[in-house]
Amino acid sequence: MRKSIAAVTHQPGQLSIEEVELSPPKASEVVVKIVACGVCHTDAAALHQFIPVALPVVLGHEGVGIVEDTGSEVTTLQRGDRVILSFPSCGHCDYCREGHPYACDSLNKLFFDGVYKDGTKRIFQQGTEISSFFGQGSFANHVIVDARSAVKVAVESDDDLAQLCSLGCGVQTGAGAVLLRLKPKKGSSIAVFGCGGVGMSAIMAAAIAGCSTIIGVDIVPSRLALAIECGATHVINSKATDPVAEIKRITQGGAHNSVEASGIAGVTLQALGCLRREGAAVLLSVTGPETVSIPLEALILNPSATLTGLSEGASNPQTFIPELVQYYQEGRLPVDKLNTFYGFKDIEKAFQDSHEGTTVKPVLRI
Repeated sequence: MRKSIAAVTHQPGQLSIEEVELSPPKASEVVVKIVACGVCHTDAAALHQFIPVALPVVLGHEGVGIVEDTGSEVTTLQRGDRVILSFPSCGHCDYCREGHPYACDSLNKLFFDGVYKDGTKRIFQQGTEISSFFGQGSFANHVIVDARSAVKVAVESDDDLAQLCSLGCGVQTGAGAVLLRLKPKKGSSIAVFGCGGVGMSAIMAAAIAGCSTIIGVDIVPSRLALAIECGATHVINSKATDPVAEIKRITQGGAHNSVEASGIAGVTLQALGCLRREGAAVLLSVTGPETVSIPLEALILNPSATLTGLSEGASNPQTFIPELVQYYQEGRLPVDKLNTFYGFKDIEKAFQDSHEGTTVKPVLRI
């Protein structure tokens, strides 16, 4: 077995950097030496068991790194390749075969049960099985992932690669919601609720799509300022201003589209209420067990709107992540503006800063 150092969660809310062991990769899998890993809101939800995950677990699902070993059936990757890791999928269900892995039949099992496609685990500690979050567990210096989850990218250095870690989840979720699901018309309007990593990526994607009115909504002034840098044409501090009324004023009747990325269940009503007739709202947040009541007239009578949830930005990572890398290299997707780097030992501070809103995208250098 290969030894590794990982941040293990044995109890809700607890992170402990410990030695673990990895089993050898199976036929379709690769071993990746992790260079960096983003800290995502979904990691925090799992850490505190707002999303139930099988404990003990190694969290982390925005890893980037270098391939060190490959299974016998892997033909798409080789040792030395720099890769961005993304979400797992089975590869065999109807959704995967049709190119929609984000809707995989095994999604919940592979995301949250800590197992791989064959139903077994890869991390061990003194004989105890440890779960791998999202088929990665990238809060570690080595991981095993299925080759379907690893996307080879052409970047010049490990530092360049580290800037791109959130493309594996947060960026493709926000950008995909806009570019792949909403597909806004050039010159249209969009409101983005929550200017964290996912929301900021949606703002960047709206600019790429040619939206003429891009409204960022948040309560943290520094994030609103950054939203302008990332492409927002207007920003609203929803602590001081009613965002629905202000969006309707700015857009002269309501936004064509909206994205909810705040992590607050009640904001769903604002994302829906700000739309004009036949508008569409996409919900991306992980809010835990909270619920919200949506009046039927909000969907049927006014504004005859569409409300949809979406996983992983409707993305096929093997095709969409290379597009995102190209946008980044062209200067159109400046995800490096979002990143604040932390040492691995400072993982708890990274989570705290993310929770407090002082950091948009914490990135751990492993």
